[in-house]
Amino acid sequence: MGTAKAPILLSSRPSFCNIGPQFIAPKSGARRAFPSRPLTQMETGGLDSDGRTFKNAEEMWREEVGDGDPQKKFQWYNKGINYWQGVEATVDGVLGGYGHVNTPDIKASEDFLNTILAERFPDAGRGRHLVTLDCGSGIGRITKNLLIRYFNEVDLLEPVSHFLESARVNLAPENLMVSELHKAANFYCVPLQEFTPDAERYDVIWVQWCIGHLADDDFIAFFKRAKVGLKPGGLFVLKENIARTGFVLDKEDKSITRSDSYFKELFKQCGLHIYKMKDQKEFPDELFAVKMYALTTEMPWQGNRSRPKRATNRPAIIR
Repeated sequence: MGTAKAPILLSSRPSFCNIGPQFIAPKSGARRAFPSRPLTQMETGGLDSDGRTFKNAEEMWREEVGDGDPQKKFQWYNKGINYWQGVEATVDGVLGGYGHVNTPDIKASEDFLNTILAERFPDAGRGRHLVTLDCGSGIGRITKNLLIRYFNEVDLLEPVSHFLESARVNLAPENLMVSELHKAANFYCVPLQEFTPDAERYDVIWVQWCIGHLADDDFIAFFKRAKVGLKPGGLFVLKENIARTGFVLDKEDKSITRSDSYFKELFKQCGLHIYKMKDQKEFPDELFAVKMYALTTEMPWQGNRSRPKRATNRPAIIR
């Protein structure tokens, strides 16, 4: 993600994958506040990296990907892929020249992941074989520094071929400090919007700095398809740049930074529920805010409101 960029997704032809935070606010005023009315049907306004304003997301998407025009959508994804094909396969390259954010990024993600694993998979390491999918894996930065230490198998999904080849080298057994019970299993050179996982393979599907390259309809379609890939009790982790309100379109690499409200509306349309949320800390002030969401396919337990009532004719346990 270059300056003012956000991670991406690729398609076998025209899409692109996440490889780093494209989270720098465009100099055109991407951090400008938008009207604070609630987002309804993606109607909140936004702007692009040239400073042009849009009255709502639909207006922007009609211009960028057309209304059912496959050629225009192809061009959207193709431009994103072309951008990343010109980026060097290094940590600094995939992080848009901000390689120093790698450490705080991994630390915050690890804290978030540890909480989720303790609550959702308490039997991890005691007979449960954990598997994850790293979406927009890039050069394997997140897999090598985090995921492979907690999961027995990690599959990598990355559409930029030279990034994925670098990941193969970085994740070769001789380059890892993990036991033989942990490995990078599969390397998929496929764009996010075209990928369908094997049924019930994954405990966690990790999506970081790449979903900004998907148009809203492909965002929803991806998560609906990917649900099939979750094991019972499995979940998604989405880590992304966050606009203060509305959205910010990056014209150079064809990606969109959505607001928290925008994401929540899309989650609703995907049939996903927020299990946990956390803000990224210790990033430079000039970068977009970053938020982590743990998403489940079932409604989170709501305390007494969701607890089944005990039958009155059963004896209660006295404590």
